[in-house]
Amino acid sequence: MSRRLPHRWAPIIFGLILSGIMTAVVSFVATLNAVGFAPELGRRWAIAWPISWAVAFPVILMMGPAVRRFVGRVVAPPPGDTGGR
Repeated sequence: MSRRLPHRWAPIIFGLILSGIMTAVVSFVATLNAVGFAPELGRRWAIAWPISWAVAFPVILMMGPAVRRFVGRVVAPPPGDTGGR
């Protein structure tokens, strides 16, 4: 029995991990900018990060397909790829 998730879950897991990493970095930078290297930096960041993650994750899931389509229109296919035509 495989302990791995089915392939259909890949976009969701990708969005979960990417949104977690990005919101951690961005919320830390924003919190640092707002309060500086103050004693409450860690506490404020620990409050801000989950809120930003809760917003970013569903946005990534909703916007991902549209962004992939847009990128497909503005980026040339790899050499030898006929694009299914």
